[in-house]
Amino acid sequence: MPDSTTVWRTFRPTEGFSTAYLPDRPCRPIRLFVPTDHQPKYAYPLVVLLHAAGSDEDAAVRLAPLLSRRNYIIACPRGPVCLGGGRTGRVGYGWADRPDDFVTAVAAWVAAGHHIHPGRHYLVGIGEGASAALRTVAAAPGRFAGVAGLGDVPAELLTDLPGGTRVFLGHGADLSRSRVARLRAAVRLATARGLPVRLEAYPAPRPVATYLRELNRWIIRAIGPDTATIPGLLD
Repeated sequence: MPDSTTVWRTFRPTEGFSTAYLPDRPCRPIRLFVPTDHQPKYAYPLVVLLHAAGSDEDAAVRLAPLLSRRNYIIACPRGPVCLGGGRTGRVGYGWADRPDDFVTAVAAWVAAGHHIHPGRHYLVGIGEGASAALRTVAAAPGRFAGVAGLGDVPAELLTDLPGGTRVFLGHGADLSRSRVARLRAAVRLATARGLPVRLEAYPAPRPVATYLRELNRWIIRAIGPDTATIPGLLD
């Protein structure tokens, strides 16, 4: 990865929301969320959150407070595929059927500009972003501690994940029985080869808020007792 992708720009927010660009890729904006009550001496976990198809980085970063207002620094990059205007006229974006090195560059870039724990980078996707997250982690062994996604994830993507990667997947009630069966079978195979996979089914078709609350606890419980240094963790 070229060093130029990890150079921080002139802005450096202390809390709240902001927009950023990698110096060598100005056409793909990144929305950032830095926690309220930011603690500069604490090495935060980093969450890179990938939006659903037809959405964008603004929609993704609006989910940040649902995950946590205090626990993470969160980066939301724009997908590379322009899908045109939706019913509202707003242009939407999607993800290609291949790993996205821009996402790994974003993780490195944000970590260079904030106090981020090097072993606590997580890649999370919603909808089509879930599949993009798994493809990206598979192509970057050791780069992310865990990957998570809510949506219709192709079962075969689990077979390519690096050993030791923690995985938390969820799906809603709209997923067909056949696809659920294939996904459960893939989870069993992944677990048998030592991959720690959690799969949750939700009765609602779009259980984003519930999933993000559980995802928050899943990440924090893996981090361990040093999270006690930050008041309000698990909120």
